[in-house]
Amino acid sequence: MRRRKFVKLLGGMLAAWPLTARAQQAQRFPTVGYLGQSTADAEAGRVTAFVQRLRELGWTDGRNVAIDIRWTEGRSERAADVVADFVRLGVNAIVTSGTPQTAIAKRATSVIPIVFATAGDPVGGGLAASLARPGGNVTGFSVLATDLAGKRIELLREAIPGLRRLGILGNAGNPIVAREMNEFRTAAGKLGLDAVTLDIRRAEDIEQAFERYKADAEAVYVCQDLLTLTNRARISKSAFETRLPAMFASREHVQAGALMSYGRNFPDLYRRAAEYVDKILRGTKPSDLPVEQPTKFELVINLAAAKGLGIGLPPTLLARADEVIE
Repeated sequence: MRRRKFVKLLGGMLAAWPLTARAQQAQRFPTVGYLGQSTADAEAGRVTAFVQRLRELGWTDGRNVAIDIRWTEGRSERAADVVADFVRLGVNAIVTSGTPQTAIAKRATSVIPIVFATAGDPVGGGLAASLARPGGNVTGFSVLATDLAGKRIELLREAIPGLRRLGILGNAGNPIVAREMNEFRTAAGKLGLDAVTLDIRRAEDIEQAFERYKADAEAVYVCQDLLTLTNRARISKSAFETRLPAMFASREHVQAGALMSYGRNFPDLYRRAAEYVDKILRGTKPSDLPVEQPTKFELVINLAAAKGLGIGLPPTLLARADEVIE
């Protein structure tokens, strides 16, 4: 509980830092523009990991670097305005997350180094020429990984023996999510499961999708993007009310009350993004920093959610979890 309060407090303090103070610091120190794609609450653990790693590398906010953190709350027009302001201020580096917001930053400047902490398909999305040689002023970390769909389904089957019908929920308007939904359909078929996919484009679609799944699925996997991350509490509530165990890609959903997640360790990606920013501030060109892929994955389980759903999780599964939320 103390850690959660600290993380939220730090995120809130950074988000509330007055613009005048940012401008004053920018005149004295190198400035890093941090473009948060969601909200301070949703991304608190990620921004904390980024700031702490920079501090470990010798960069302390307000002492020898200015970290200008802005939150876009998922609005592309807000992202464009923030990036334009960063360019106007002449920041030394811009940190982004997600392909859409990184693309906005890339269109805004070909000079200021851009480090994306996460991106679904950097090469396919036009952010980098290749993983080894990204070229230009953009580099960072891809979240592509092989066989995650199969691994997540296996974990769900371990938690729910006899699972036969799997719901796959996501915003198919996002090309990365559409591809992930296809991967899950294929993996489910290979494992002998019936897959029911539903597309959500707005927050208002969430409850309706889960109501349909009450009759069509025994468990649900929710593909992660900005829409589902921002509405994680709403999704967890709908899953609980419809008595559907749900699997997610990151711990934020489990912390919001969902059953379990398995995927990339996102705070680790933000720590690694801080390492790239450190190198750039010390003179390395973004084009000389290859786009790297995730190396750490984590399984997080919410035991309280399992009890609320009437699921008795096997001890072997709990023993393998990186974190069990009581």
